[in-house]
Amino acid sequence: MEFDIIVRNGTVVFPDRAPERMDVAIQGGKFAALLDPGQACTARKVIDATGQHVFPGLIDCHLHFGFGEKITEYTTETVYAAQGGMSTILAYFLNNEAYDAVFTREMGHAKSRCHVDYGFHFSTANELHLQELGRYVREFGVTSFKYFMNFKGEEGRYLGLDGTDDGYFYDLLEAAAKLGNVMVVCHTENIEIVNRTRRKLQQEGRDTLRDWSRSKPAFTESENLLRAAHFAEHTGAHIYIPHVSSALAVAEARRYRERYANVFLETCPHYLTHTEDADIGSIGKANPPFRTQADVDALWAALADGTIEVVASDHVPRKRATKEKGIWQASQGFPGTATILPVLLSEGYHKGRISLARICDALTAAPARIFHIADRKGHIRTGYDGDLTIVDLNLEKVADPAALGSYSDYSLYEKWPLRGWPVMTIVRGEVVMDHGKIVGQPGYGKYLERRIDGSPGAPTCLPSLIN
Repeated sequence: MEFDIIVRNGTVVFPDRAPERMDVAIQGGKFAALLDPGQACTARKVIDATGQHVFPGLIDCHLHFGFGEKITEYTTETVYAAQGGMSTILAYFLNNEAYDAVFTREMGHAKSRCHVDYGFHFSTANELHLQELGRYVREFGVTSFKYFMNFKGEEGRYLGLDGTDDGYFYDLLEAAAKLGNVMVVCHTENIEIVNRTRRKLQQEGRDTLRDWSRSKPAFTESENLLRAAHFAEHTGAHIYIPHVSSALAVAEARRYRERYANVFLETCPHYLTHTEDADIGSIGKANPPFRTQADVDALWAALADGTIEVVASDHVPRKRATKEKGIWQASQGFPGTATILPVLLSEGYHKGRISLARICDALTAAPARIFHIADRKGHIRTGYDGDLTIVDLNLEKVADPAALGSYSDYSLYEKWPLRGWPVMTIVRGEVVMDHGKIVGQPGYGKYLERRIDGSPGAPTCLPSLIN
């Protein structure tokens, strides 16, 4: 038969076994066959992947819209994602309003602009969100909800979020458990300890990157993680801990999962490369902060053995100018989607810390499984979306912000040679990025409705926006 696309002569990387030389065929935007190398067949388009590795389309399940230019960022940040080999992104909204208006507005911006497939997580910050949780699952196809354990009192006011408490958190977990395996994403941070520690450091006139890290010691992450796991076990909820930064948090999660399995961990590339001693000042301000080399080593080990399931960016597309302030005034976070894979290859695979299969799992199968898109994403399987990321393991370059296309104008890795970069991103059978050039059309990206039982079907709400 004739296929739409055949990717020939590449080494296919799987999340659950060793890489193999195989050809990959796509028909009608779906995977049609895995073929023996050179097996006789024809295609309208043949892509020669000689000397390259072929991954399932990569997924970044942790980035933020709303911190760049609030409409055109659906173009710039999905261009940036495609440059990093990402065929799918899942982004967080942090709002205090009802999500009907948010979803309508953001889908209106996204539908004509996104280059890659996309979905949303909603933050939960007030009683209305709690009451409407089930409706958000049914009508919008959103199955993951973020809760900030640190947003007590006034901490979340800069994002327009109400302060909450443990009673609200408990009710949220209980409601999520009753809906099934809805995922509650828990930002773990004991803000009461952080506030007191921060005030002491500020009173002493301390203002370095290390002081920022000292204001949020690892205990404030691990203690809240342990409490979240205990709440989840008691309610039967599934929880996901994003941006894990410390050996202490990993140890607590590993120990707790001996009694309750539904606790999932994510880390970010910057926690695998940078420490509190990095000589970059307020550019390195993140929450959680950078920690010690011992923490970096522990995170790599936890990623290698599967304790940490997912690596995601926590991408925030702000400008460099928002970082070039004193450590207490600088904005938090940085752009990162496009450099996830290069970091994992350069600092992980090429240094013998982690296998290609583990990298593949952390960027494809694991996020797809955890966030309810494993019926169509995360694997090269017949009938799945024809998403591929073709990678040159030996291509070495630094991150060039201008070339990568984000609204943000800097990168942590501008002067850091990284070995191993994606050279082609394919989304549902269409080439979106080809050797650093965006060749796909804005608006090709498709909204991903999700179902907690894995069943297909579009949300009942706003079909004209989704289709």
